[in-house]
Amino acid sequence: MSIEQFESLGLWLGLGVLYLFIVMAIRDVLKKSNAPRLGQFFVWLVLFLSPAVFIIKSIVPYFIE
Repeated sequence: MSIEQFESLGLWLGLGVLYLFIVMAIRDVLKKSNAPRLGQFFVWLVLFLSPAVFIIKSIVPYFIE
């Protein structure tokens, strides 16, 4: 395994773990608050669209070239 592969793997695993902690924190806050269902839906929608944009940003350059 080269250094570049190790760094790439570390980046993706680190971001995955960080994202998991963010999901757990937001779930806890939404559970303890009296937020309406529609508000909770939009919180989760934004939360799950953010990594999708990051992944798309990584994939699109391969199709542009």
